[in-house]
Amino acid sequence: MRPDRMSRPPPPVRRVPPAPRFRTEIEAAEADGAVRDDMTLRLTLNDVTSLRRDRSLPVADLSFTGGVMRYLGVKVEQGGVAESKLDRGA
Repeated sequence: MRPDRMSRPPPPVRRVPPAPRFRTEIEAAEADGAVRDDMTLRLTLNDVTSLRRDRSLPVADLSFTGGVMRYLGVKVEQGGVAESKLDRGA
């Protein structure tokens, strides 16, 4: 292998923004019979920050009431996970 190829860093990994990813997952869970009040989004701190700063997100999709952040009516738990995921609940 040529020396110039070894010195290049790998290309950056393109991450899907959390809003469209979890919108799809929430809608799929709901179609499978899950109730939004039973669901919990367990997000990494980076995904929480990205969700809060997403300017393409309609204002109605994100709410903060009673000290609880919700995305599309689903409670958001911030941090404490290595990878963001949707917990469908019971």
